[in-house]
Amino acid sequence: MREISPAENCSAEEFLERSPASVRAVAQKIRAEKRTGLRLKPSTSLLDESRVLGADKRRFLLDRVTALVDENLFGRAEMCQQFANLLARSLAELGLLARPMMGEATYLDTVGRELFRWQHAWVRIGDEVVDGNVDALYENPMVPASVSVRPYWGHIRNTPADRRLRASSLLRFPSDGDVEKIWWPELRDWLHTHLM
Repeated sequence: MREISPAENCSAEEFLERSPASVRAVAQKIRAEKRTGLRLKPSTSLLDESRVLGADKRRFLLDRVTALVDENLFGRAEMCQQFANLLARSLAELGLLARPMMGEATYLDTVGRELFRWQHAWVRIGDEVVDGNVDALYENPMVPASVSVRPYWGHIRNTPADRRLRASSLLRFPSDGDVEKIWWPELRDWLHTHLM
C-alpha cells in the first residue's frame, strides 16, 4: 500500500513519530480501513444527474481518483484540491471541457441554516458540477459532525440544497508534486487502458 506523507520533507512514518497520540490514532484507523478495503467510495452515495460519459464510467472514474488521493496518510478529507485537479484532467483527457474550480463551500442544515464554511474545490463541465470528494468530510476534525453531504454530479442548477458553492477568480490551484509526479501519470495511463 503506497502512502503519501502530508509533509514534503519527511516520510509518513517520520511525520507520525513527531505527531501527538491523537493524530497517530486517526492515521492508524485510516490505515486499518485501507488494509481491509473498507474505505468510503463516492460511487456508493453519489447523487448522479449527469448526462456525460455514462453512469458506470462516472462512478468508475470517481472511485479511481478517490483511491489515488486517499493514499494521503490522513485519507482524502483535506484533498479536495488534488481530487478536483485530477478529475478535471481526466475529463479533459476524455475529451470534455472540464476545469477545476476553487472557492467557498457553505454547508447548510435542512432549514437552510449555515453549519460550516470553508475553502473548497470542485469541477465544472459546461453546465454541470462535480462535487465528488465531500463524503469524506466527516474525517476532517475541522468539520462539525452535523455536516453530512453526499457527492453530487449534475446540472449546477440542481446542486443539492445542503450546500452552496461559490467560485472565486482570485484563488489559484497551487502546484502539487504528488499530482504532477505520481498520481496524474498513473491516472492518465489508467484512463487509456480502462475508459478510452
